[in-house]
Amino acid sequence: MENGKDIPAIYKIVDRKKLEVVNKPITESHGLPNECYISEDYTKIERKKLFEDKWVVVGTASSIPKKGDAKPFNLLDLPMIVLRDKKNKIRVFHNVCSHRGYKILQKPCNIKNALRCPYHSWTYNTDGKLIATPHIGGMNKHSTKDFDKSASSLKEIRSAVWLDLIMINISNNEIQFEKYIKPLSDRWSKFWPEKDRKLISHSNDFGYFQLRANCNWKFAIENYCESYHLPWVHPGLNSYSKIEDHYHIQGLPNRFAGQGTTVYNPRLKGKEKFPCFPNWPKEKEHIAEYVALFPNAMLGIHKDHYYAYWLEPVNHKYTIEHMEIYYVGDKAANSKKFKSLRKQNYKLWKGVQSEDLGIIEGMQEGRNSPSYNGGNFSPVMDNPTHHFHKWVATNVV
Repeated sequence: MENGKDIPAIYKIVDRKKLEVVNKPITESHGLPNECYISEDYTKIERKKLFEDKWVVVGTASSIPKKGDAKPFNLLDLPMIVLRDKKNKIRVFHNVCSHRGYKILQKPCNIKNALRCPYHSWTYNTDGKLIATPHIGGMNKHSTKDFDKSASSLKEIRSAVWLDLIMINISNNEIQFEKYIKPLSDRWSKFWPEKDRKLISHSNDFGYFQLRANCNWKFAIENYCESYHLPWVHPGLNSYSKIEDHYHIQGLPNRFAGQGTTVYNPRLKGKEKFPCFPNWPKEKEHIAEYVALFPNAMLGIHKDHYYAYWLEPVNHKYTIEHMEIYYVGDKAANSKKFKSLRKQNYKLWKGVQSEDLGIIEGMQEGRNSPSYNGGNFSPVMDNPTHHFHKWVATNVV
């Protein structure tokens, strides 16, 4: 007991002082301690505090384009169903039958009429409503006055769709998503207004790739937040977009952080150029911003395309990274005219993100050293990364 209260579970795994020092000014702080990257017990706390209690990404609406499309998704072993219902609405449910707890959906499919549990054939529609319970009252008695179907529907998870990202708040305890995202949305409205964002179209040929990282999910976010590593990790990119061309982004309230560049100028070969967002200001055409929306989305906005690089944490040392690329209108995203440019842009971003892979995996290996104190930050170059560390340290307690 501590002052008459139970000691928070986090302090049984991580020394209180190690977490408290993270929140100090950057010149006095250290980064998150090793336990936050190598402890399975800590990850259980993080799942609750960061992935159940916050708004997180679990997929994209464009990946389930037709009514009835459904796919399973596991978030740190928590099974879910992501689907598009018969009214064309994106919905997310816990992927567990209300009868005996069987994981109903095992692979992506299109639900023609209803979703049936293979165990005892209890059946649900795309609204999650339990509509059939074969023999529940005995042979050929498919209902009974002693059982209320309406109390055994699939459990729906609060969700929202923003920039094609399916966002969920499992605990249903966060503020409305519109209010949650407002600080970032307002920031971008100055050069990427809402009416332009509605024009984004996902590329079906060179619009997606996946990377698998043998490391904790947080390393990808930390790395994305800063440009300090550009000369050594991304020499090609650094040849025309140098450290000095970047500025820091630290969103308040503390929900996002990252960097921006003042020299965005796509070097794609060919006569054609991607169409630009119509209301992007001429004086800001060389501005591009790269923001990590905590906990698991990394977003990139440019005058001629947008991408969402989102993380699927599998466990404390393995992460799947998903890159989704979008353009201004379906013609830019999918017509033959712009195919060469899409391919070049795809190769560019896959190359950049692949260069980071070995770095973030190397940090995972380094966290096994007991001599490491969580990291000493540069007071000039590491502010956005420190911003993220503070967000984690504050919210896991």
